[in-house]
Amino acid sequence: MHEPYTYLNGLTIKDLEDLIEDIKVYKELERGKNLDYWNDITVIVEDELHKLRKLERQSAYEVGEYTPNTFSSSLSLTLSHELICVLPAVGRREGIHQSVAKDVAAIFKGKTSAQLEALQLQIETKIIGKPEGVDIGYWESLLSQLKGSYRLHGTHMARARLRDRHQENLRRKLEVLKAQQGVAAAVAEQAEREKETQSDSESSTSSPSEEENIQDQDDEGQAAHAMLTESFAEYESGGYSPQYLGSSQLDPGTLVTAEEDDLQRLEYARKVVQGTGTRVENVSTAEELALQREARKGMTGEEAEFSVETALDNQVYLWSDKYRPRKPRYFNRVHTGFEWNKYNQTHYDMDNPPPKIVQGYKFNIFYPDLIDKTTTPEYFLTPCPDNRDFANLRFHAGPPYEDIAFKIVNREWEYSYKRGFRCQFHNNIFQLWFHFKRYRYRR
Repeated sequence: MHEPYTYLNGLTIKDLEDLIEDIKVYKELERGKNLDYWNDITVIVEDELHKLRKLERQSAYEVGEYTPNTFSSSLSLTLSHELICVLPAVGRREGIHQSVAKDVAAIFKGKTSAQLEALQLQIETKIIGKPEGVDIGYWESLLSQLKGSYRLHGTHMARARLRDRHQENLRRKLEVLKAQQGVAAAVAEQAEREKETQSDSESSTSSPSEEENIQDQDDEGQAAHAMLTESFAEYESGGYSPQYLGSSQLDPGTLVTAEEDDLQRLEYARKVVQGTGTRVENVSTAEELALQREARKGMTGEEAEFSVETALDNQVYLWSDKYRPRKPRYFNRVHTGFEWNKYNQTHYDMDNPPPKIVQGYKFNIFYPDLIDKTTTPEYFLTPCPDNRDFANLRFHAGPPYEDIAFKIVNREWEYSYKRGFRCQFHNNIFQLWFHFKRYRYRR
């Protein structure tokens, strides 16, 4: 196990910026829990981000130095002068010259948080005393890198605290493992002792005489032989076969199960017991695979698979066990794209396109085992009570299928078939395709 900050190696500027935003989210979610840990991580991430931006400015300076012919003469001189002024300023922000930066890093390297705190106290004492001949600016810069300021400094103290915390966690984990191994060894040793004690007690208790043992063994053998002989006779005479009962001999209200239904129920129970956590209903049959292939036809790059289900209230079904209630299978698609309105045309282009928005959906619900195939499935659209920008689209078909619902964007539909609207039930597939209306604003 490595320290947390080792995983920052290889991240880009964009990755580090996203990581800082993620850390802010986690700090809000934990509500002050592990605040010191997140603050130390933030300090280290911002320091790494600062270093990468510094390298980026240096590379920009080098490019500007070697490609001056791409600008006009006056603009080239101005840009070169600005870059020459920026690069030394980058080094001055650190407060320590690059020639002694490695020596400063060597001072902090490998020290624990307690040692760094003692070093911080010594530096502060030296700065407060202001002895003659001491470079106060150097020691203040050294102190700024050591202390936990929330911007670009304090990384050494933060790394030391994280390293100490990591070592403490490893030590606790090792103690837990040792304790578990010790308990297991003690249990095994106790079981071995009990086994030896039991064997000793059995050997210490004297057995009956040999003649009595032989007599008992003979009696047991004769009884077993007689039982086997009786069982063979019963089997040959058919005594083990169940007696046939007529319908008139049954008690009123007795349920009679067909042999085929009982065999299917038994196979289903066996699959449930032998399963590895996957529901048996999720096993795709050849017919369902064919339905999925049919639904995938015509899928373009602007469409993606959509499977955001919405929980419905518990429903009671009075169907037979043969038609066990189950959710239907589906293959849905969401259509996304751009809207080149005036705002997007002004702020974006094809190289930097605007963010995609949802423009429509394609629902393909499979009902291969529908009992009443003459009834067309229905859909119901209800806005979400907590957020009017979204709606619940519920599909109802009938036994043996339960209702299924999806959460979609709540916008006005385009019901024109020329615009791609489709609502049909064909080949055991209920298809509902629609796009949203596009509003064009005119002055």
